[in-house]
This record gives sequence, structure tokens and C-alpha cells, in this order.
Amino acid sequence: MVEERITDGRRIAQLLASEVRGRERGPLGRLSIVDVHDVEGSAHGEFAFGVDAHVDTGARRVADVYVHDDRARVEFREAPDAAADAGRKAGLRTRPKAVHPPRTVVFLEDGVAAKRALPVFRAVVEALDGDE
Repeated sequence: MVEERITDGRRIAQLLASEVRGRERGPLGRLSIVDVHDVEGSAHGEFAFGVDAHVDTGARRVADVYVHDDRARVEFREAPDAAADAGRKAGLRTRPKAVHPPRTVVFLEDGVAAKRALPVFRAVVEALDGDE
């Protein structure tokens, strides 16, 4: 059996959106895909969609997803420390983004990484619950 590694950024972002939409229970069930743009991807990345979490105070944008030619990247706007820790534990490449307020960037370099990103989203939602 030959398994093909998915390295098309657009397809990786689509897989991530499907994974997020497919969760109905627990913290991930409170996430929704918003502000969707049909993009092909570029070397610098094109904004594809946002991810909102529905918390007691309403919907909050927790992440933005960008499509590159050969990967996708997720910029976590909320709970950047929790995102970085969970991303590293999931074996994903992470880095801080020096903006105000700070963000954590998590790179999804293949299709399997889309599923491995789910614990990162879970950690961010759980951190938001702790802030309220």
C-alpha cells in the first residue's frame, strides 16, 4: 500500500477546516470556521479562514489560517503560550510572532499535521475557559 504525503498548502488547510468542523463534542465542538476566502496559496501565505471559539462572552477569534504553496500556517491570537506548548507536544513546528498582542505560529507541513493540530486548538479553548 502506497501512501501519498499531502504537501499542498490549500489541501492541508481544507483538511484542517474539515477536522475542526467534524468535532461536535467537548472544547472543539465550540469552534467554527469563519471568514472563508478561496485562495490558492503563495510563498508568503494567503489568508484562508479564521477560527472562532464560542465562549460565555460570545465568539472570539482564536486563530487565522494562511495557505502557502507547500504548507499551511495557523496564527493563534489567543493563549499563545498554551498554543506553543501544545504544538510542541504534538510534534509541530512552532514559533512566537513578535506582535502586540503576541501570537504563536504553528506550521502544518503535511496533511497529517491537520489532525495533530487539534490538541493545540483544544489547549487554546481550555485556556480561554480558565480566563473567564
